[in-house]
Amino acid sequence: MAATAITCIPLESTSRGEMIGSSRAFRCVWNLVQMVARTASAVLIHGETGTGKELVAKAIHEESLRRRGPYVRVNCAAIPAGLLESELFGHERGAFTGALTQTVGRFQLAHTGTLFLDEIGDLPLELQPKLLRVLQEQEFERLGSTRTTRVDIRIVAATNQDLSQMVRERRFRADLFYRLNVFPIDLPPLRARTEDIPLLVDHFIRKLALRMSREGWQVAKEVMEILRQHDWPGNIRELQNVIERAVIMSPGAELRLPPVEVTRLSGREAPSQVRTLAEAERVHILEALRQVNWVIAGRNGAASRLGLARTTLIYRMRKLGIKAEKIQTIENAVAGPARAVSHPGPIVPPSAFAAPAANAGSEL
Repeated sequence: MAATAITCIPLESTSRGEMIGSSRAFRCVWNLVQMVARTASAVLIHGETGTGKELVAKAIHEESLRRRGPYVRVNCAAIPAGLLESELFGHERGAFTGALTQTVGRFQLAHTGTLFLDEIGDLPLELQPKLLRVLQEQEFERLGSTRTTRVDIRIVAATNQDLSQMVRERRFRADLFYRLNVFPIDLPPLRARTEDIPLLVDHFIRKLALRMSREGWQVAKEVMEILRQHDWPGNIRELQNVIERAVIMSPGAELRLPPVEVTRLSGREAPSQVRTLAEAERVHILEALRQVNWVIAGRNGAASRLGLARTTLIYRMRKLGIKAEKIQTIENAVAGPARAVSHPGPIVPPSAFAAPAANAGSEL
């Protein structure tokens, strides 16, 4: 089956944002959206951060009979608890200190339309009974008023938290949870729909090209493979940010991922800094010396292991700044017979490092 993109959701009058996908997981979500959109039932959308919960809520509104009505969004986590009640229900003049005028709440603004309650898990416990009443009775009172206001709204809520667990922990009212959870929709994470990544990348590139007034970028197969292999903890939002960073750093026609991004997305360790030849030689000689307990000459000494003459190795050690303080002297060997016999070959005294041999370096 050929990959197709589903474009359905206008976010604003000045720009379009779409639900994009062709995977089986995406099509299941889209079928649920179409199934519930033309009803009046409450919908609870659950998904990880960045999976597109607000896009799904907007799609439900656009596909419903209320699409000509207002679509009002409230982020329950972004408004301080002390102000949230006023934001939702409105207030009368003088209802509290600083209430200089009458204010219409979001419930009243969403009349005949859809109210989207994002991050519903952060709704304070003291406000949950009032929200339950609006859901059941479609009526409420403004702060400071005794007059009941009736509304005709459809509630769509979303969260990335486990509300059922919060109910068991008494951090969320069970009656409100069951009233919101009439029609649940679980959004799959991006790692569960990796076949949609090429479509999403193409969509983001087209949007950025339009914004920057230039031609689009070509994506190499190896770049796309890196994008498909990443697990995307930030989901679609993280992918969009990665593509935008890559676009900014790709002056040519080919999309390039910065080296740091390649390392992070592929999970590989950052490549070690390239050493100079002298640094590499120094490390190699030190390792050989440590393996033979700093014995230079003899059949099993460092010089033999490195394939060098003894004098050449001493010359290279002096040039590279490898000091001889760790080399055991003849005097120490005589003082400790047991230690002396353990050495596999002759031991060179430090006096050998006083000046380079006449033929030092001639065998390099």
